[in-house]
Parts: sequence; C-alpha cells; structure tokens
Amino acid sequence: MIPHLWSDIQQRRETAMAKSATMKRKPKLEPTPGGSTYVKPQDMDWKPSPFEGISIKVLYEDKKKGELTCLLKWEPGAHLPFHKHPEIEQTFVLEGSFYDHDGIARAGEYVWRKSGSFHETHSDEGAVILAIYQKPNIFYDKSGGSSAGYDT
Repeated sequence: MIPHLWSDIQQRRETAMAKSATMKRKPKLEPTPGGSTYVKPQDMDWKPSPFEGISIKVLYEDKKKGELTCLLKWEPGAHLPFHKHPEIEQTFVLEGSFYDHDGIARAGEYVWRKSGSFHETHSDEGAVILAIYQKPNIFYDKSGGSSAGYDT
C-alpha cells in the first residue's frame, strides 16, 4: 500500500505543478493585423496651406482630437503669423532652417513649443519640417480675430 500511496502523491504533485505553471503563463501577445498605417510622403502632392509660401502634406490627422502630423515646406522668406500653441508642438527640421524670437532650428535639429506659448516663425532660406500637433494652433489676425489649424 505504501508504494501505491507514494505513486499517488507524486502524481498529484506533478498535476499541481503543471496546473500552477499553466496559471502563471501570461497570455500570448500577438500583433494587431492592420494596426500600422504606412505613408509614402514622396508619392503625395504638396497642397497649399492658408499661409503664403507654406505647403503641406498631411501624414496623419484626427480632426476630432485635433491631432495632426504633417510635413510643411516653407519657401524662402515665408513666415507663419502670430499664433498660440494650445498643446505641445514638436518640430524636426529636415531641410533648411526656421526661427522665432527664442532661436533657430536647422536641418537635423528639433524644437518643441510649450503648451500655451505664443510666437511667430520665419524662414529666410526655406525649410522642410516634420510637425506634430496635439491640438491645432490658434492664429490671430491684425483685426483681433482668430482661426485654428491648417485647413485649406
């Protein structure tokens, strides 16, 4: 009877260990089919923006959230009028340079703007930038009116 009891104890132990190992396993994570959207900016046309000398290629946009990722092409001498950043803006300069009252960002450099900040930007030589917005900029005109975003 003792050998049978010992065999029963070993079997129960192995079953408990296997059950414990199964319970400790994390569920297998799988990639989400269609979860990535690939964009080819080189195949897109530059579209005019509301601002003279600045063209746009929209890479990603969620109008409900106000999110926008785009390429902006600035012609030499272009400027973006006085505006407010309601949320953080991030910019990576791909070509040329552009500047504001705080400094200049050249090709290969990055600048981000604080939420709630105001400024206007200029480019003497022209530029191509990658811009990431969490909310559309709010632009102010000379009459005191305002508008938001880059909609054309």
